[in-house]
Order: sequence, then structure tokens, then C-alpha cells
Amino acid sequence: MNERYYKWYSPNLSRNTEMLVFGHSGYPVILFPTSMGIFHENKDMGLIESARWYIEQGLIQIYCPDSIDKDSFYNKRIHPEHRIQNHDCYDKMLCHEIIEKVRHNTPTAKVAVAGCSFGGYHASNFAFRHPGYVSHLFCMSGIFNIKSYLDGFYNDNVFYHCPEDYLPGLQDYELQNMDIALGTSNWDICFDANLKMSHLLNQKNMNHWLDIRQNREHDWPLWKEMFPHYLSRIKFA
Repeated sequence: MNERYYKWYSPNLSRNTEMLVFGHSGYPVILFPTSMGIFHENKDMGLIESARWYIEQGLIQIYCPDSIDKDSFYNKRIHPEHRIQNHDCYDKMLCHEIIEKVRHNTPTAKVAVAGCSFGGYHASNFAFRHPGYVSHLFCMSGIFNIKSYLDGFYNDNVFYHCPEDYLPGLQDYELQNMDIALGTSNWDICFDANLKMSHLLNQKNMNHWLDIRQNREHDWPLWKEMFPHYLSRIKFA
């Protein structure tokens, strides 16, 4: 399985950032790490291995960017306004330094985004904020509300990075063309969050699959079942 490592100085983050890329060709899939995870977490925990067949067949390329959660939502040493500002810089980095460069590898000039747990937040937030760039959203045990990480602070930046808040008002027609899978379990700590997001999507008449699996914990074994299943939804022709 082809694996490449990249490290570069990000002008949007004003720091170095790192990324692993798996596969020699195929549909680009941006895969985010979980809370405070780093760029090789999804490899270390076996999620990349679960997609080996797709990668080796040249059907997909998986891009695993670093996160900056430790400098944004989880950094209690700085003011919440600075936490959300840092995350906004991360969003700009993803958009301008990664996705705008790889999306042209698809006929639609779009990418798939995916993530587990807090990585599911990153995937869904990017997809809903930039629907013109995203064809598929695969969210596994994700969350969609980040206000609890900001100690009561609220401004426009918080609003526009909190899908539960901004999604009801979005009118972008590209949202109707997105393929969305929300994966959860009746034992999942994020079960209620996924039910709420499914309700919001239904209110906007956005087609999606609420995939509720039975008696599975919020953990990697569940996500390693979901991820290859969801990848089969991509039209590779």
C-alpha cells in the first residue's frame, strides 16, 4: 500500500503541519483524526487498514491531515475567542492548502470527507461550510455542537463553525447533491447528537443515511466496520 509523508509550513496556521497520504490514485478522501489526534492516528488505530482493498485497487487516495485541536478547542490556557480563531485558521488551511489542490482528481472536482468522533465534527463542519467542494460526508460517531468547548463564549465565528446552529439557515443548492452517512450506535455516547443532526437534515429535505448499529461502543472496532462500508457509496467510474 503506497504511503507518502508530507510536511510543510502553513501560511494559514503560521506553523509547520504534517499529513500522510495513502494510495497511488483514485478518489480523494480527507480523513480527520479524533480529539487531539495527530496525522498518523488513523493509521495507528487500523482505520486505514480497513480500507486497504480500495486503496490497493487504485479507487481512493486517503489524505490524513494533522489536527490543531490542542491549540483550539482543547486549549484552556487561551481565551475562547482565540480558540475559535485558531480553528478558523485550520479551516482555511484545509481549504486552500489541501482540498483545493486535490479536488481536481475527480470528475466533479469534489472530495469525500470522513472522520470518527471529534474527527466527525471536523468532517461535517467542513462539508457543510464548503458544500461546493464535498461530494460525500462519512461521519462516524460524530458531534455537531462545539459550544461546550468555549466556556459560554459566542460570536459569529462560533456560530459559523457550529453545524447545529448554522445549518438550518443554509440555502446552498450543493447541499442537496451531497451523499451523507451518519454512523452511530444505540450505545454510542454521540447517539443523541446524531439523531438531532438527522432531524435537522430531514427538516431541510437533505437526503442522508442515519446508520444506527446495535450494541456497539463509541470506539475503533465500530468505525473500522463503518468506514469501508461507507466508501462503497462512492461512484468510482
